[in-house]
Parts: sequence; C-alpha cells; structure tokens
Amino acid sequence: MPELPAPGYPDDVRARLEADAREVISRYPESRSALLPLLHLVQSEEGHVTRTGMQFCADVLGLTTAEVTAVATFYTMYRRRPSGDYQVGVCTNTLCAVMGGDAIFESLQEHLGVGNNGTTDDGKITLEHIECNAACDFAPVVMVNWEFFDNQTPESAKRLVDDLRAGAQVSPTRGAPLCTFKETARILAGFPDEREGAVEASGGAGPASLIGLRLAKGETPPARVVHPRAAVRDGEAPHDPSPTEHLSSHDAPQDTSASDPEHPAGPTAEEGE
Repeated sequence: MPELPAPGYPDDVRARLEADAREVISRYPESRSALLPLLHLVQSEEGHVTRTGMQFCADVLGLTTAEVTAVATFYTMYRRRPSGDYQVGVCTNTLCAVMGGDAIFESLQEHLGVGNNGTTDDGKITLEHIECNAACDFAPVVMVNWEFFDNQTPESAKRLVDDLRAGAQVSPTRGAPLCTFKETARILAGFPDEREGAVEASGGAGPASLIGLRLAKGETPPARVVHPRAAVRDGEAPHDPSPTEHLSSHDAPQDTSASDPEHPAGPTAEEGE
C-alpha cells in the first residue's frame, strides 16, 4: 500500500523551525543550496531525519520529497532511524584497522550487545564503523558525535562507552567539549555553540598531518620526515643502516629521472624488442 503523507510538526515546533530555516537559507544565493544544513536542523529536532523532517525541508525549499530523500539517503551523517544520544564511530579504514580498529569495533559490539548501526536499549549509544577520520597519526581513532578520542584500545573504548552510559563527564582528546547528538546536529546546521568555553576549546591535527600545510606556507621542512630504520641490539643505541641493509621507499629517496638523469625512468627498449 502507498505510504500516507508524512505527518506535520506541531504548530509551535514548525514555527520555530521555520524561523531557523529562514536564517539558514539567507546565507545562500540559491535556497536549494541550504538543503544539507536544513537536514541537520531537522535531525537536531528528533535525533534522526524523519519523513516529517524531509517534508519540511521540501516545503521551505520548494523541492520535491524525492529530491530531499535522495540527499538524505546519500550521506551517512543523516540518521534514518532513531539513534542514541552518542554516536560512537570506530574507524575501520586501513591504518586504524591494522593498528587495532577492527579489534575495538568487535569488542564494542560484544560489550554493548549491538551490531553495526545498532543502538543500546537505554538509547544512549549507537555504534557504527566509519571510514577515515583524517586522523591517521593518532590511530586507532574513535569518534563520539564527531569529536576525537585518539589512540584507543579495546579496553579504553569500553571504558569510554560505559562512562557515556553512566552519565559521567567525558572529555575528547582534542576539540570542543562533548555534547549530545541532537546538540551536535544543530551546530552542524550552522548555529553557534553557546556552551561556555566551547568555542575557545582547541586541538588540531598531529605533526605528521600538518607537514603539507607547513610546506605550503613556505616553512623549511626538517631534514627527514621519516627516520631511517634502525635496530636496537643488546641495549645499544640505534645505528644508521649499512649500505647492505634494506631501506623501504619511506626511508630513503629513490633514484628517478629527475634525481638521476643518467638513469631515467621508463622503458629501455623499443616496443617489440
């Protein structure tokens, strides 16, 4: 059977959301460009993007519900079903996975008794595996409502979710203080974080992540970014590798046509020889 039309918001809620929506839309030269922040806005109302929320976005932007649904179902930051106060995302992309992300995700599934995108019975935690958090130098990384918890282990991650469920004060490794998913969604919609000290809270990427930015600013890079592989034998200090020891592509510059004109890269014989 066809679905019935989505129910509308109560009059007072709709009036409040319409006022917020007008403020968001005014920031864009074309109203339809405001769809992404408006989806965050309706998500802040109910904790996920409902059919009512998508109908609201369509109404205020002059779009069809199909156009709104296509966007809401494309981006994973928009939840399509009720979820917890804290979205706990475990990075399982390559580096975090091999550094322990897979083990963290598996241990949290068992500890919380939920699967991927599952929510605990108390409505506190929704667990999901996520792709790269752009914090590889702090791997393995867990995010809670998009705030960083770096260098995690299965044990520390279990303590983290236990504290969240118990209502204990939890502080991210860096960045703004933690808030609920609904509050996070409103901030992502473009409204100021009015909590005391939240804006002043800081915390950036690690040294490895910032090398490209420093080079772009014209700063002189260190002599080496990745030091030569070295071994410590019988308590001795690390030593420089001998010419016979293997150096990976990260350890030493490789000869290329630019650095070694006498041995240019590329084929050395004509095709067919």
